[in-house]
Amino acid sequence: MDVSIQRKLAAEILKCGIDRVWIDPTQLERVKMAMTKDDIRSLIKDGVIKKKQKKGISSARVKKLKEQKKKGRRRGPGSRRGAAGARTPPKEKWMATIRALRKTLKYLRDTGKIDTKVYRKLYRMAKGGAFRSKSHLFLYMKEHDLLKQ
Repeated sequence: MDVSIQRKLAAEILKCGIDRVWIDPTQLERVKMAMTKDDIRSLIKDGVIKKKQKKGISSARVKKLKEQKKKGRRRGPGSRRGAAGARTPPKEKWMATIRALRKTLKYLRDTGKIDTKVYRKLYRMAKGGAFRSKSHLFLYMKEHDLLKQ
């Protein structure tokens, strides 16, 4: 049974698309008889014609993914795109290292574990890129007996 005209009128009244108009399949004869907008309004009031709910996009999967990434998952070699230097630029890596080294050297100087002369020497060496990490710095100091007990 063709109720396309009634569907179009209902869509105008309900302010939605034609596809979102639901017509009760048991009341098709009654809908077919409706010709004016007033007739359609009365059918809407009676619940013969209704507006379907909009279809949304669920964000549950996105939330789950975010939660996993927050925990540190999904960061393995299979998920990585781009070189290591693109993910954390070399300059940022250097900044993190040098700040840690300088902080350690300052602490050692202030607590009296190394004197100012040694501090200056190691500071310049660190600036020149002589140490890879704090542990490397301590290894160097131990080898050259620069730490006071």
